[in-house]
Parts: sequence; C-alpha cells; structure tokens
Amino acid sequence: MAQRNPTELIAGAAVLVVALGFLGYAVAHTGRTTISGYTLRAKFDRIDGLAVGADVRVAGVKVGTVSSAGVDPKTYQAVVTFSIENALKVPKDSSAEITSDGMLGGKFLALVPGGDEKMLADGGEVAITQSAVSLEQLLGKFIFSVNDLTTNVQKQLRTEPSK
Repeated sequence: MAQRNPTELIAGAAVLVVALGFLGYAVAHTGRTTISGYTLRAKFDRIDGLAVGADVRVAGVKVGTVSSAGVDPKTYQAVVTFSIENALKVPKDSSAEITSDGMLGGKFLALVPGGDEKMLADGGEVAITQSAVSLEQLLGKFIFSVNDLTTNVQKQLRTEPSK
C-alpha cells in the first residue's frame, strides 16, 4: 500500500474542518430557536400545516415557539401548546390565529392582543381562535364558482333572442 503524502493529509483535514464549520453555522442560524418563557395553549378546529417549532408572533415579531400539537379526545379539536417570552404578558381577551408567510410560506401562530387588564397566567388558554384557512379549499371554491358563472352566462346567451 502506498504511503500518503503529508500535504494530502493536511489538505483533507482542512476540508473537514471547513465543512464542520459550515455545518455548525447552518445549525446555529436556522432561526428555529426555542424561546424559554411561560406556556399557553389554544384550541382550533384545524391547524393545517402548523408544525412543532413554528413561530408565535405578535405584530409580525417572533415572541415564542409552538411546542406541541395534539387532539382533544372529547371535542376533537386541535390543541396547540406554545411558549411566550416572559417579558410579554398576554391579555385574557387576546385571540390566536393560524396564518402563513405568503402563498407558499410556512404556517405560524399569530397572537392579537386584547384590551383586558387581566393577563393569562402560565398554563392559561387563549379562548378566541381562528383556524387555518386551506388554500386548496379556497381555490376549489373559486374554480367551481367561475365554472358556474360561465355555465349560466352560456345558458343566457343561448336562450336570448338574437337582435
């Protein structure tokens, strides 16, 4: 077996160090950090596309992270548990809605603060919620309504006497 040139070994080690550096940077800067703080929960009819680790935002600013999602066996609603920064207190009459980052973006939980003077405590529940809107359902409704409209217009054109 041929002996390796020391220069080849040093070059290989340098490549490995640089690759590990890139990997470490990528992991550290993914933006999916967990925020320690207090825990809240909310119930939704549907949470299509909302994943564990998704952002919780107030006015577009990340203030928390979704920590778990499950189904309530009694109501069959989705139960989302999330953490909020300790510095941010959420009024009791606040609402939570599942929304997305544009047409193809990921889903996140948006909190809309209310005006109540009482705040939700650790383990509290946001009572006012708006479920995720399914883009597929909206497009399907739009396509069927356009189809119905064109069918009705064609029927009217056939039945009207020509001038």
